[in-house]
Amino acid sequence: MDPLAAKYIGAGLAMLGMIGAGIGLGTMFGQYLNGALRNPSASAGERPMLFLGMALTEALGIFAFVVALLILFAA
Repeated sequence: MDPLAAKYIGAGLAMLGMIGAGIGLGTMFGQYLNGALRNPSASAGERPMLFLGMALTEALGIFAFVVALLILFAA
């Protein structure tokens, strides 16, 4: 196998983490909205945990992106 092709395949596999981040964010916000519509008085108390989970999920997605860029452009 050509090393350049292996590099592209590895970078593409590293980008699968972005799919997981997107699925995680969609699930998280969907479940938050489901809970907020069922019990509106408790939604304000859950909002900080929602934002913390969003930040951690986005950080994992950005980490996957950085790993893919390192695979592509590192010597």
